[in-house]
Amino acid sequence: MRSLFTAHKRNHTREWPYKCEECSKGFYQSSQLKTHQRSHTGERPYKCDECGKGFSQRSSLTQHEKIHTGERPYTCEECGKRFYQRSKLAEHQRIHTGERPYTCEECGKGFSQRSTLTHHQRVHTGEKPYKCEECGKGFQQRSYFKIHQRIHTGERPYKCEKCGKGFSQKSSLTQHQRIHTGERPYKCEECGKDFKERSYLKEHQRVHTGERHYKCKECGKSFYFRAGLTQHQRIHTGERPYKCKECGKGFKQGAHLNEHQKIHTGEKSYKCKECNKTFNEIQNLPPHHSVDTVEKPYKCGGCGKPFNQRSDLVYYQKNHAGKNLYTCEECGKGFHYR
Repeated sequence: MRSLFTAHKRNHTREWPYKCEECSKGFYQSSQLKTHQRSHTGERPYKCDECGKGFSQRSSLTQHEKIHTGERPYTCEECGKRFYQRSKLAEHQRIHTGERPYTCEECGKGFSQRSTLTHHQRVHTGEKPYKCEECGKGFQQRSYFKIHQRIHTGERPYKCEKCGKGFSQKSSLTQHQRIHTGERPYKCEECGKDFKERSYLKEHQRVHTGERHYKCKECGKSFYFRAGLTQHQRIHTGERPYKCKECGKGFKQGAHLNEHQKIHTGEKSYKCKECNKTFNEIQNLPPHHSVDTVEKPYKCGGCGKPFNQRSDLVYYQKNHAGKNLYTCEECGKGFHYR
């Protein structure tokens, strides 16, 4: 017992007589040094009887075993949530207290967990310690690395109970499930339109702010949506990714391919209101017909512009509906709708 007391006093006097030969770290007990050395040797002598996982310390094994037994002896007094480790409870309690004891020296941002600070610091250092052996891509966090690996393995552990479709990420499954539930949790405060995904809401909001985030490096033209930029860039690259399976002809946009395929299917979407005659392409209209006589049932809710196809209306709204169509002569402020 006296030796334990002597060892304990060294912690206060900072007397650490036991040094690690690998990294020179000091310890005030020989048992601590022995445990530490396993971090260099990789030795894990304590094995879990349930799953076979190994640990360098007996205390770590004891904590791990609670996962299998379901034991959670540490309870949060604020919300009643239970934990199997005291340290996990301490981390959780910072949600209620707002305490952020771990501070980044670069930018001053505070964190409730040391591990979260470590991850954040890689933003400044650029460190990507997790490397994919298949493609060499690096990641700052192990969780992102694990998700990425599923691209190569094809693993899709998250299954939709409604249709059985599998996903590599839980977040992707959550988004997919909204197709079945109809849930649209992200609402635009400007116009009340709601969306299934936060990213769709952010893109939509640019219609109201006028922000054109996506800019063409070739000509400088900017767009509200990435899709608009992608389509535009094909003017410069000449890329025609949409191929007709019947004849092999390529198109820059999916809508143009859909139009072309009507030649093969015989579908005739363009109907003349004067004589009820139908045509598969607008350029096939005979001289006595005009574009104005073709029925266009799809109208833009903002400006009233009509379209004969829904796909053309959707494309128009994405790439042009953000323009201020109505301008106040007094102050110059623009509005999308009258």
